[in-house]
Amino acid sequence: MSRVNLGKIAASCSVPAVTRLALLAVLSLGFACGATSTRAQSSNDGQVHVLHVQGNVYMLVGGGANITVQAGDSGVLLVDTGTEAMADKVLAAVRSISDKPIRYIIDTTLDTEHTGGNEKIAKAGSTIAGGNVVGDIGASAGNQAAVLAAQGILDRMSAPTGKQSPRPQGAWPTETFTTPERKIFFNGEGIEIIHQPAARTDGDSMVFFRRSDVISAGDIFWTTGYPVIEVDKGGTIQGVLDGLNRIIEIAIPVDVQEGGTMVIPGHGRLCDVADVVFYQEMVTIIRNRIQDMVNKGMTLEQVKAARPTQDYDVRYGATTGPWTTDMFIEAVYKTLNPKK
Repeated sequence: MSRVNLGKIAASCSVPAVTRLALLAVLSLGFACGATSTRAQSSNDGQVHVLHVQGNVYMLVGGGANITVQAGDSGVLLVDTGTEAMADKVLAAVRSISDKPIRYIIDTTLDTEHTGGNEKIAKAGSTIAGGNVVGDIGASAGNQAAVLAAQGILDRMSAPTGKQSPRPQGAWPTETFTTPERKIFFNGEGIEIIHQPAARTDGDSMVFFRRSDVISAGDIFWTTGYPVIEVDKGGTIQGVLDGLNRIIEIAIPVDVQEGGTMVIPGHGRLCDVADVVFYQEMVTIIRNRIQDMVNKGMTLEQVKAARPTQDYDVRYGATTGPWTTDMFIEAVYKTLNPKK
């Protein structure tokens, strides 16, 4: 299906610029909702569903956050593990894809919807033996799948000596990195773990499967709400935008069509780069509006009253739940005006 140029449609209308902007938002929403109805990958039926994306990569839906599975002759790699309560169903879904051992888990962020299944799923796996060791090191020896993450995730899951850690040790990453990227080669393809140091938190990453041409975005990008920004954990609005820009930089669309590089969001339906561009433009517009208000000396209460997200609230807004529109505006305001 060809990608419709919504900007040209809006620009061709003989109406004022502000009205054209509103029309563009409505048109975008309409086309996006149509795409959602035909390509929806969401589930709240208590089951974990498997979607083959392309190449070696699959998407698991219903286990908490979206989970990415890469499977091949060398074993299985997971990006995120979902919630603790859904770990058994996630394992069953993985086994429907491959009977090979789970070798790697990559954590994209700290949130328990992404990492709650770490302990159980890691214990169900095994590390690839190297050197003079032949075969696998079995679970009977206390072995498990390797859990990879940016150092910030381990820092926040663990605790200083003498303090109670917020997460059990079995859920912690076993391997961390502090560089901008960590690269591995597994199941015949290069995999890049790309750290975005100030997105939702200071420990977020995205994962790019180069041969399969799939990006697992974690909560740097999702389709079900405004970006979550945990300011107390190092998150910033600019860091979210940097992450979205990186996805757009990596991804390659099919010419004048949907498709090409596929993007698995932290939550929501399977996407391509056009969906990321729409989301990035929304975040940029809201960032710029709030920055202008900050520059004018407006207080947080005045910014909220001005409703800088109003034209996007029908799609991304929330007045209840764990992440509301007010919470998003406050997080953006704080990262743009750190003295407040």
